[in-house]
Amino acid sequence: MNSTTGFDLGPQAAVVAGLVAGVPDARLGGPTPCPAYPVGELLGHLGGLAEAFRDAARKDLGPTTDTPPGTAAPRLPADWRERLPRLLGELAEAWRDPAAWNGMTRAGGVDLPGAVAAAVAADELVVHGWDLARATGQDYAPDRAALGVSYDFLLAAAQEDDRGGGIFGPVVPVPDGAPLLDRTVGLSGRDPDWTPPEPS
Repeated sequence: MNSTTGFDLGPQAAVVAGLVAGVPDARLGGPTPCPAYPVGELLGHLGGLAEAFRDAARKDLGPTTDTPPGTAAPRLPADWRERLPRLLGELAEAWRDPAAWNGMTRAGGVDLPGAVAAAVAADELVVHGWDLARATGQDYAPDRAALGVSYDFLLAAAQEDDRGGGIFGPVVPVPDGAPLLDRTVGLSGRDPDWTPPEPS
């Protein structure tokens, strides 16, 4: 943990990049724990959020930071296997600049403090990393620092919502003694036991 910037997004970005490399082409149309996105669109979403939060760190505000998520179905470019790891690396590097954490920025069309934007980025990488791993049958070991940030962020959001909702959907109850990843996944509105349906 860096006392200047809080935490390093690099290790979690590297975990997600490794998952991207392990996605078989045959799985691109398959379902994920995120009902809105099949695997290909989830990858497109990851690329879009990597660009958005990279530019949010740089305070380079414009189309990438001003467009709310869900405005249109995410597109997966033909060069996604090369492009996504590069964008994830750029995201992590942008947040290593102490200036990224100071003042206000914007992501998803929402103005927010830099440190909060960094927490949202960590949460997106942790939760969607889990989505991608589960959907494609890969092992998943998120960076512990990013996982802790994601858990704290989602827990605070759920506690602020008196309807028991979460950022991504209604909270799924998970036992207090469950692993931190399972509790984080539950707070995100996902079932930690989710697996892809068997092919018919």
